Amino acid sequence: MWRRSFSTTAATASRSLTDRKWDALVIGGGHNGLTAAAYLARSGLSVAVLERRHVIGGAAVTEELIPGFKFSRCSYLQSLLRPSIIKELELARHGLKLLKRNPSSFTPCVDGRYLLLGSDGELNHSEISKFSTRDADAYPRYEKQLESFCASVMDPLLDSAPPESSPSESLSFNDRFRDKMHKSVFWARFSRQALSLGQKDLVDFMDLLVSPASKVLNNWFESDVLKATLATDAVIGSAISVHTPGSGYVLLHHVMGETDGDRGIWSYVEGGMGSVSLAISNAATEAGAHIATNAEVLKLLLSDSGSVNGVLLADGTQVLSSIVLSNATPHKTFMDFVPENVLPDDFVRAVKYSDYSSATTKLNLAVDKLPQFQSCKLNHPEAGPQHVGTIHIGSESMEEIDLACQDAVNGVPSRRPVIEMTIPSVLDKTISPPGKHVINLFVQYTPYKPSDGSWEDPTYRESFAQRCFSLIDEYAPGFSSSIIGYDMLTPPDLEREIGLTGGNIFHGAMGLDSLFLMRPVKGWSNYRTPIQGLYLCGSGAHPGGGVMGAPGRNAAHVVLQDVKK
Repeated sequence: MWRRSFSTTAATASRSLTDRKWDALVIGGGHNGLTAAAYLARSGLSVAVLERRHVIGGAAVTEELIPGFKFSRCSYLQSLLRPSIIKELELARHGLKLLKRNPSSFTPCVDGRYLLLGSDGELNHSEISKFSTRDADAYPRYEKQLESFCASVMDPLLDSAPPESSPSESLSFNDRFRDKMHKSVFWARFSRQALSLGQKDLVDFMDLLVSPASKVLNNWFESDVLKATLATDAVIGSAISVHTPGSGYVLLHHVMGETDGDRGIWSYVEGGMGSVSLAISNAATEAGAHIATNAEVLKLLLSDSGSVNGVLLADGTQVLSSIVLSNATPHKTFMDFVPENVLPDDFVRAVKYSDYSSATTKLNLAVDKLPQFQSCKLNHPEAGPQHVGTIHIGSESMEEIDLACQDAVNGVPSRRPVIEMTIPSVLDKTISPPGKHVINLFVQYTPYKPSDGSWEDPTYRESFAQRCFSLIDEYAPGFSSSIIGYDMLTPPDLEREIGLTGGNIFHGAMGLDSLFLMRPVKGWSNYRTPIQGLYLCGSGAHPGGGVMGAPGRNAAHVVLQDVKK
């Protein structure tokens, strides 16, 4: 299941890809590429997905790297996958099973205290009151405001292409008229929804967008442990500090997603995150899409007029189509796949100098027992509530998170890393042997090129891994001795193995200068590119990173609009 191969041999794959000219090709079998393929195939187009690796899924992949232990190797939680995609592609019928987590968060403290948070309002009030009664009263209002911002402003933006200006010289009068009407309707609807917030909330929303997360959280709360626990949502996967302007926006991801209609609830996926990609691929293949693994794209093929004519694979095979969607990063797409001297100079500069920096390392562990946190006296023979959600290690204050970031700014991995630990095998019994567990460690901050060593040095890598394990030992004595084996993906590994430029899990930074009409670059936010027939459908396009599928779905709709024209 986790290493499912759709093309059994290279010869078979080559014949099946070259025996026709496809209506559309998709470069990359990550969840967005598969989503785009599913929608295109359901609309009657002949579609082929070309995946470089032996396994589909991209960053949403499950791999059995240690016998009996199945790791969600990169992404590890689900909440952002758009409800429209789950419903329209019937992903539950295709095998998607979500396992809700409650409590959703556990933060142990070295002084013997701890904080549990979840969807239970009474639990949250009781837990936060251990640190501040004022904060316990404020927390429901904080969550309600973020939910209001998401429902009124964010949700409508996620499921549609940005209203990008189209070059008028390439359109007929009727097309220009329809284009203007479409944009007028979009902005009128958006303005109406934004204004429904009221002036105070609208100002608060603007403040959230541009402010550092530290300012937002300091305005709401007083207890360090609560602010730090929430602040991790603002910096996750980014090379930024809690004091970076604009980091407040990412707090919206705390409640932006949902599980089975419950806003802000994150879940594990039975079988690991690869099951998300597998369910989408099942929907795509049922609709007629062809998915080929071990099919690495080397270059785009262009016609004499400069439009897309297909792709050249690394083995020399030419696969023909006048439409290509790239699920690769913008940098990989335009700097590697597109022949030189084809794109406009200003476009090339914008793509080349976009922010692809990363400070993230993923550690996947196989352990023979659950960690026992000395601060949590909940004595359970097996898993307790402290093991169910995200466990925040080294995040007892925002200052602690900022110090970890400053180490990376100075060129070295954090001396006390910020670690988000999850133990999906507590709820998912399909991914580890009985009595043993799978543990994910999402670690920050690790520079792409450390100044004090190299990630290519096995000793240096092992030293940092042991630094992470020793930090966990401070909260759960004996944790290190439970480790059977582990897999480690530093930023260069994420680039090499998964194809993430710079190791950036979002295909590019999610700052305010890289969102909506500015993503991937100004003037090209609607999935089209300067090359006729080439589209972006990955996380480097609107609305950005995370396992949400929205870029793939939106891009497919834009392609279908163009096909109809």
